[in-house]
Amino acid sequence: MKKITIYRERCKACGYCINFCPREALSFSEEINSKGYKPVQVDEERCIACGICYSMCPDYVFEITKE
Repeated sequence: MKKITIYRERCKACGYCINFCPREALSFSEEINSKGYKPVQVDEERCIACGICYSMCPDYVFEITKE
C-alpha cells in the first residue's frame, strides 16, 4: 500500500497535478498557505498513488511512500 503526502507550503497552486490526475483525486483546498495560495488536497478514497502528480509538480509538493 502506498501513501501520498502533500507539503502544502510548497504549493503555488499551478494546477498541473489536478489537470493530470487520472482519478480526479486532487482539488484546491479552501486554506491559504503562507505564500498566499490555496494548496492542493487529496481525496484519499479516489487516490491510487500512481505518481503522476509527483511527476508533474515543479515544486516537489508530493511525496509517495510505502506504508
